[in-house]
Amino acid sequence: MRPTMFIVLVFLFSLSFSQADTSLPRATVCIVGSGIGGSSVAHFLRLFSTSLDDAVFDIRMFERNVVVGGRMATVDLSGEVFEAGASILHPKNLYALNYTNLLNLTIKEPSSSASSSPSLGIWDGKKFVFKTLGFKSNLPFVQKLVSYANSVLMFLRYGFSLLKMERFVQTAVGSFLKYYESHELRPIFESVEEMLKWAGLYNLTTANLGQELTDAGLSPLLAQELVTVITRINYGQSLAISGLAGAVSLAGAEGGLWSIKGGNWQMASGLINHSNVALHLHEEIESISSMGKYYELNSTKGNSYKCEVAVVATPLDEVKIRFTPLISIPKRRLQHTHATFVRGLLNPEYFGLDAVSDIPELVGTIEVPDLPFSSISVLKRHDEKDMTYKIFSRKPMDDALLDSIFSFRNETIRIDWGAYPHYNAPEVFAPFILDAQHLYYVNAFENAASTMETSAVSAENIARLIMSRYFGRPPFSSSNLGSYSGTGALRVDL
Repeated sequence: MRPTMFIVLVFLFSLSFSQADTSLPRATVCIVGSGIGGSSVAHFLRLFSTSLDDAVFDIRMFERNVVVGGRMATVDLSGEVFEAGASILHPKNLYALNYTNLLNLTIKEPSSSASSSPSLGIWDGKKFVFKTLGFKSNLPFVQKLVSYANSVLMFLRYGFSLLKMERFVQTAVGSFLKYYESHELRPIFESVEEMLKWAGLYNLTTANLGQELTDAGLSPLLAQELVTVITRINYGQSLAISGLAGAVSLAGAEGGLWSIKGGNWQMASGLINHSNVALHLHEEIESISSMGKYYELNSTKGNSYKCEVAVVATPLDEVKIRFTPLISIPKRRLQHTHATFVRGLLNPEYFGLDAVSDIPELVGTIEVPDLPFSSISVLKRHDEKDMTYKIFSRKPMDDALLDSIFSFRNETIRIDWGAYPHYNAPEVFAPFILDAQHLYYVNAFENAASTMETSAVSAENIARLIMSRYFGRPPFSSSNLGSYSGTGALRVDL
């Protein structure tokens, strides 16, 4: 054989060997749940594979309901749409902001803040122990005067503890922002504990909020009134929740909050459409079985699916998925929040007042036994005698109770949400990896804090786990993630 021919053959053999050695295994990734967690996993898997051949894996997504979005949902009341589930986003929720830009969605402020901050009243079941001013005006300087006056009222009641509360929240938020650091600085986490310890947040899950606030120097009055009102609204729970969940809840009461015009569910829908997902609506997965090199998923429709990677992106607390072999996760119960929407008018006599105008736009409550609701807020003021309200309660509100609270009701809608975990410090966490192979659990992070953004952060880590553990790919550099081919740009090195 001539030397030149030998060299060519050696080169071709080496090239084919190199290609075979670096090629990725073909796989199907199955995701159970189409909420913000599941849709974010799909999105980040596609994002992290932009430097690869997208055809290297397929994504199937299963949703037991007829619509996507999970706990992000809307309700139609008298022809108008309102958020029924996860409703607000923080100005530092950077993944949600990026989703909004990527999908060309429109940001809106909560309706109650369109002209000025809503008036607040803290109700103990018999009287308002504290109220802010509720004067409305279209003149900006008048709004500023009212806001200033309310700040003075808050300071007179709670003093410098307000500043200590703000420092407590900002410290936690600052630690959470570490999850947006570039991949060169941020490892892939195989457990929730590891993820929390890296950011300096783990200790906040080992003690309850009441103890954390005492350690931070907050006055008992502030904790028992204003902080309790916030935790009852955002998590339906008391100061017994963990310190981290409490800090996240308090962050949800800060300024600059926003949502998506038309419904936050559009983030999940847009990410699914953007990620080339085979979506199976109204198909509930009833069993997931490990078959060695793949998983078999069986649905209530009698269908069977083969998947090399399986991701559970729905809380396992109240779904009836059978796992073979059995998985082991800590026992946990969900905190149910009953959201009741009413178009009508509140009864001032129920609150011991003379006129509807005297009732604050946001009525929050403290921890008093048998208090029938956590909060009542005005969603929209149609006129002085016609408003839409949203009520949060721990138990269903029957007609007799509603008739005592309202002068009249034109329309009432009730929704029972298994909304978030019932927090109980010290928290114990389910694993991200449910077996020794490729069965993953996004909602393990919910025992730290449950929000749309924490679900997205957990999902991003799950996607990195899959790329690293199954496809054998190291963390991608942020320079590879500056943009995503499609309808927009997405920066993750924030």
